[in-house]
Amino acid sequence: MKIEGRNAVLELLKTDKTIDKILVMNGMRDNESRGVINAIRQRGCKFQFVEKAIMDKETETRRHQGFIAFVSDYVYADFDEMLKKLDGKEDAFLVILDGVEDPHNLGSILRVSECAGVDGVIIGKRRSAQVNETVMRVSEGSANHIDVARVTNINATIDELKDNGFWTYALEIGGSDIYKTDLKGRIAIVVGGEDTGVNRLTKEKCDAIITIPMKGKVNSLNASVACGVAVFEALRQRL
Repeated sequence: MKIEGRNAVLELLKTDKTIDKILVMNGMRDNESRGVINAIRQRGCKFQFVEKAIMDKETETRRHQGFIAFVSDYVYADFDEMLKKLDGKEDAFLVILDGVEDPHNLGSILRVSECAGVDGVIIGKRRSAQVNETVMRVSEGSANHIDVARVTNINATIDELKDNGFWTYALEIGGSDIYKTDLKGRIAIVVGGEDTGVNRLTKEKCDAIITIPMKGKVNSLNASVACGVAVFEALRQRL
């Protein structure tokens, strides 16, 4: 897998992930780029200065910003291990994605979830974007700092979370006002896909449906925007 972009590579360097090599474009002399190069040297990573033509040939996203790191494929967290880590944590907080297929949305959701202190994100093995180069870039490296677990069945996962003391909330229209809902304690918020929203059976599995009140003529938000509103409302209540 290739991690591209100045910020994404810098965040990668802060982790303990094995980095095979890093390509740095010649002529990167601005202060921020020098900071990344210094971090590469301090980490002891193998790196090489190359011409722009080589960077442009290697890039997957077309937005390398002069830095491309080569790492092993993304390693997903094990769901059972995720639960064990959260055992006894009274304010455990998870996000479940039900059919989010756009990697840009997944990257944005990982970014806002990590910023809001979410403990982990759960995605499906099917009907879901997977963590790839685009997700890494859009998340600005946040995907390296938050556990992402893949599961075969979202509904069965919700049942297991409820057995482990989680209250589950589907983020959809037609529910209770999110700002009047208690989002403290052990919770999981389910965010639906871009076109379909949360699956009907999944909504029925959840303890409640929560809704972001809106006053405009358009009554829906982008999945990542809606997720951002929800997780930061939960964070606000927990502060």
